[in-house]
Amino acid sequence: RKGTMESILSEQSAAVDELVEASIQAFDESGTLKDASLVRMFLMMHPWYIPSTDLAKKLVLKYPSTLFSTTSDMYSLVICHLVKYWISEFPAEFNLSPELADQIKDFKDLLTTEGNESQSRLIDLDSVPSYKWKRQVTQRVPSVSKKRKMSLLFDHLDSCELAEHLTYLEYKSFCKILFQDYHSFVMHGCTVDNPILERFITLFNSVSQWIQLMVLSKPTAPQRAAVISHFIRVAQKLLQLQNFNTLMAVVGGLSNSSISRLKDTQSHISADTNKVFNNLIELVTSCGNYSQYRKRFSECSGFRFPILGVHLKDLIAVHVALPDWADKEKTRVNLTKTQQLYAILQELALIQTTPPHVDANTDLLNLLTVSLDQYHTEEEIYQMSLQREPPSAPPSPCPAPAPDPKSPMIDEWAVSVKPSADPTIIKKHIEKMVESVFKNFDSDGDGHISRDEFEAIRNNFPYLSKFGELDKNQDGKISREEMIDYFMKASSLLNCKMGFIHTFTESTYVKPTFCEHCAGFIWGFYKQGYKCKACGVNCHKACRSRLAVECRKRTKSISHETPPALQARSFSFPPPANTPPSLQNTGQLDVMLSVLCTLYIYIYI
Repeated sequence: RKGTMESILSEQSAAVDELVEASIQAFDESGTLKDASLVRMFLMMHPWYIPSTDLAKKLVLKYPSTLFSTTSDMYSLVICHLVKYWISEFPAEFNLSPELADQIKDFKDLLTTEGNESQSRLIDLDSVPSYKWKRQVTQRVPSVSKKRKMSLLFDHLDSCELAEHLTYLEYKSFCKILFQDYHSFVMHGCTVDNPILERFITLFNSVSQWIQLMVLSKPTAPQRAAVISHFIRVAQKLLQLQNFNTLMAVVGGLSNSSISRLKDTQSHISADTNKVFNNLIELVTSCGNYSQYRKRFSECSGFRFPILGVHLKDLIAVHVALPDWADKEKTRVNLTKTQQLYAILQELALIQTTPPHVDANTDLLNLLTVSLDQYHTEEEIYQMSLQREPPSAPPSPCPAPAPDPKSPMIDEWAVSVKPSADPTIIKKHIEKMVESVFKNFDSDGDGHISRDEFEAIRNNFPYLSKFGELDKNQDGKISREEMIDYFMKASSLLNCKMGFIHTFTESTYVKPTFCEHCAGFIWGFYKQGYKCKACGVNCHKACRSRLAVECRKRTKSISHETPPALQARSFSFPPPANTPPSLQNTGQLDVMLSVLCTLYIYIYI
């Protein structure tokens, strides 16, 4: 047979009609399929290039209307086998798309009319189950007693039970995600018009937020330490369950600045518990493109729950790195890209077919759902943290200026307008900037900047003088006071025009954007991050206080690209499959995958 799927794939590009014909030719008259994985790949991925209704139309048009020859009869039979296979492998497509279902019903009626009863019986839409539950979004219902219920659940569930019920809840939400949701996310770079994926991400964020609230609800440091220790045990159990997604949410919640800054609380946590937590952080860290997580996840068998954000990042990386079409005329599908996307999506689909072995209690699930449905902003939670353990003022050689009564947040050093040439105001911002520099570059935490650390800082401040000019006492290291003094003098010489104070505003992005501080993707569906009006630098909300990059006013305006036009979306989502085609590495893709996310890979609201 000419134009087999194997020969087409070896060329790494093909016209859609060639792929349709190769899929038909992959069947024999008995319905035996030579290479199911390749045909499944085309049936799953075709919505990236053409609507499913167009594919159905192409199959119907290939059906010979006059069946007088053995050849035409054989050809119509293998077409029916392909349609049967399509329905069996992707039933949700036909249940959730009435137009597609009607096309196939009309085709079935045509077969019956022409006397091909045996072929007509191969096509059975009546046995397709309903998948409408996958499109139902759980509504968030406000409750005045929510805050009281929050602690009841925690007090009555041990770490094992809590981990199991969190796993059940998140996995149930994950199973509602279909091919069309991933496709929409990749095309938009966010969750616009994507309520199922948006709800899943919201649930993830709710887990992290609930953990922070539970810790901060305790009045004393030992009590807060006990709560943190409890959630570390929950994280251990999640790892045993191979639930990496909720594990990331728990680790993220405990690593949030509102919790990590509680030094008094941290002092009451045992060394062994801290060691366990550090190991968990190491497991889900973004280092090496999440190499530790990927290795551990690949070794899992049975139920396993991935960190979805990592795999969403992979999808976007492939989409940005490789074009959909292999030619300028957009007539030949880029099969290299198709195979790489399919490998990721097929693995996610397979995970949906292997549920966790959890005996969930309905009442506890309902209570947990209410407990997670909190309405607190990140700023409100941080304020709670400040109230529990007020910050101690950093040492300063001069009297510190009075704090800004409108902004008690210690990480709120970016102002809405550029400061005037008031030395007091300038000093205030310099102190905050220097504190940010020490947070990011004082790698050994000794309170001084060494020569090696100083070289890293110079990459962000081109106008910075030599090391010796800042090290006034020539002791081989730079203190906070020395750096503040240097910047104050530099500011005076530059007529207070040093550009380290950014004018940040909340921003919505219509294309994949990276954070200037952590190099991670900025995710979300609206107001995902912060953008400087003056220089255009982008960063996460949580990273803006740590950003130590010079603000250079742009000479040209920066505009977002218009989002790509929506292609027709598909409800396809396959059952278990054989091992998918291996990823084919390209230099361009390697560059994309080298841009890593930090711990917080989900949306910032």
